[in-house]
Amino acid sequence: MPLPPPPKSMGSLLTQAAPSTTQTPSASRKTTALDKARPVPQETASTVAVVSAATQPAASTRQTRQPIPREAAPAAADRSAQKAVQPKRAPIAQQPAKLFVLDTNVLLHDPMSLYRFEEHDIYLPMVTLEELDAHKKGLSEVARNGRQVSRELDALVADTGSGIDQGIALNRTGHAEAKGRLFFQTRAHDVELPIALPQGKADNQILAVLQDLTHIHTERPVVLVSKDINMRVKARALGLHAEDYANDKTLDDADLLYTGMMVLPPDFWDRQAKSVESWQQGGNTFYRVQGKFVAQMLVNQAVYWESGSAPPLYARVKEIRANTAVLQVMRDHTHQKNAIWGVTARNREQNFALNLLMDPDVDFVTLAGQAGTGKTLLALAAGLSQVLDARRYNEIIVTRVTVPVGEDIGYLPGTEEEKMGPWMGALDDNLEVLNQSEGGNTGGEWGRAATQDLIRSKIKIKSMNFMRGRTFLNKYVIIDEAQNLTPKQMKTLITRAGPGTKLVCMGNIAQIDTPYLTEGSSGMTFVVDRFKGWGHSGHVTLARGERSRLADYASEVL
Repeated sequence: MPLPPPPKSMGSLLTQAAPSTTQTPSASRKTTALDKARPVPQETASTVAVVSAATQPAASTRQTRQPIPREAAPAAADRSAQKAVQPKRAPIAQQPAKLFVLDTNVLLHDPMSLYRFEEHDIYLPMVTLEELDAHKKGLSEVARNGRQVSRELDALVADTGSGIDQGIALNRTGHAEAKGRLFFQTRAHDVELPIALPQGKADNQILAVLQDLTHIHTERPVVLVSKDINMRVKARALGLHAEDYANDKTLDDADLLYTGMMVLPPDFWDRQAKSVESWQQGGNTFYRVQGKFVAQMLVNQAVYWESGSAPPLYARVKEIRANTAVLQVMRDHTHQKNAIWGVTARNREQNFALNLLMDPDVDFVTLAGQAGTGKTLLALAAGLSQVLDARRYNEIIVTRVTVPVGEDIGYLPGTEEEKMGPWMGALDDNLEVLNQSEGGNTGGEWGRAATQDLIRSKIKIKSMNFMRGRTFLNKYVIIDEAQNLTPKQMKTLITRAGPGTKLVCMGNIAQIDTPYLTEGSSGMTFVVDRFKGWGHSGHVTLARGERSRLADYASEVL
């Protein structure tokens, strides 16, 4: 088919383009009003002129011709007209809500996990409910969590009538953050798993439900959430989606844990030469400093500045206001005159720890570090000094979680303290050191025995199983091996503190023996992250081992 002859002039070209942009007079008026309301940039003035000419009669377009190349005029007019009449682009459709299939161990680990998935839906297989029923009997933490989950489910399904198939709104019990729905398995799933997976095992039944739901809900992701690593591996081997329960993790990487210390920039004193203020108060030296580095500081954080040609600065942040911080110079416990119960600090971190332990204004102290860094020794020395010398506290209470490293030795005879005796070997070892360092060589054998009896009379060993409901008044409480505690157990212990009580938590997050706990979800990590920056708490990560050269070398190479 032959093409039409080319136009003879620019005016006829614009007249031909006009019908495509002005189909009706009303459309022309709408475009003109939009053009008047929208500001016109300088660089597009010629283009808008072309559009206006295209929407007017042919006679007026000849009067408003612009010096545009003949080939470019139609394209420019079409693009500008589309911009003028094109409505706003609709927002991108949101991704469909996921369907999370919960394993039993997730509910037993965190009873409130039902409300931790925001706008996504939750599916509970029938075998999960069966396993919950089997674990709810007993006095253990797992049994208590199982009973709590059962109560939460009972509150959700109450007065639902026959609408359970359509899902139950998770926010009906007051948890506004949960915007999804809860679905129960109401029919059998006829799915054939590989022969290598026995059909009668509970984990494999959950995998069968997951596989069937994946085939049914092709429009949205179906994900298994489990704390069992092997369960997740089997699911991925079957081509199914599986994830770990990450809501309980305070940190994704243990290296991001707050250390409680900060090194000042090398030019710190040069920058503060004109603005620094210093004064003496109550036998302590204070500095008021300014700078951008103040934004990175937290209250009760240890800061230090070291130089080979000038005296070092070891201080603690006492107050922060905008870009101004008040630093309090620490007491030097590395010197023998400032020894605590005969114990002196052997490194910078131990000096920071002793300053926090001896401060009566600090109610909660956490000490982290590998074995041999002196956590227990420092805590006991500070406790004995404040109980026997300063009479600040009535007695020392020591407790720890009874999680064995190897095989359990079974039930132990005797009283509560006698049952806890085998778990307190570290306490006995450090008490022996303290007994020798504080007057242990004076008075001979009788003097050592009397000192040991005095120390023992002020130290009480308690089991964590009987802590609920108690209130400690004017006590110095030491929680050892805190890395094996869950965040819920840690909350239970810390809330036992009454007026005048100081709590010290110690642990090594690299040595966790409790199942389903990791470095990121440990109760130790939880409290360190939540209490940082509070004016009555402090944390120090002890880095250097001081036990012996053999222990230090073993920690590095083994």
